[in-house]
Amino acid sequence: MTEVRIENMDPNEILDIVKSLRTSGLVQGIDFDFSYRQSKWDNFGYDAVVKQHTLFTFYVDKHATMFILKYGT
Repeated sequence: MTEVRIENMDPNEILDIVKSLRTSGLVQGIDFDFSYRQSKWDNFGYDAVVKQHTLFTFYVDKHATMFILKYGT
């Protein structure tokens, strides 16, 4: 199992990636899962305490490798 974190993409971009994964034959819940986290801010500054990110979990390492090559930053 491999986790890949993607930062600074809005939910629509993430859903496009998920659709692409499904179109390529991967099955959500079997081959991969994902969870989106929105930014969290405190009241003291302009920097986010937690930056917006999406965590993709791949249950087969080769799928994670291909994902990183295609979408990794």
